[in-house]
Amino acid sequence: MIYQAQKKDIPAAAGMAALLFEGSPEEELVRELDALIASGTCAVFLASEDGRLTGFAQCQLRQDYVEGTRSCPVGYLEGIFVRPEYRHQGRARALLSACQQWAKEQGCTEFASDCGLDNHGSLAFHLKTGFMEANRIICFTKKI
Repeated sequence: MIYQAQKKDIPAAAGMAALLFEGSPEEELVRELDALIASGTCAVFLASEDGRLTGFAQCQLRQDYVEGTRSCPVGYLEGIFVRPEYRHQGRARALLSACQQWAKEQGCTEFASDCGLDNHGSLAFHLKTGFMEANRIICFTKKI
């Protein structure tokens, strides 16, 4: 079952998000998700089976430039995660579909996402679900 997270679901959603965004403390994710959901510019969808959370997706409206798009706002897949034992059963595709539907309801005509250059699983998922690669970049930083 796929459903949109409400305020009461935020701690559970943050627990799933912590599995995706490794190194992010759950308490911090609870605060972030609470603020984002309250703003109305973000939606979180959860997948569950027999009372156990099996997947998570976070999408947002982006007002700034999004690589390869021509409209504003753009729906953006910020993150998607399915527990390993539940993968390859359509959950990620269903979560993505819920995110895209939410973005349409917000007036978006385009939906975008990204992944790291070395995240081959994510790249394959994106291509399999209809995304087209818009660009590749390498980001740099240095201390000054």
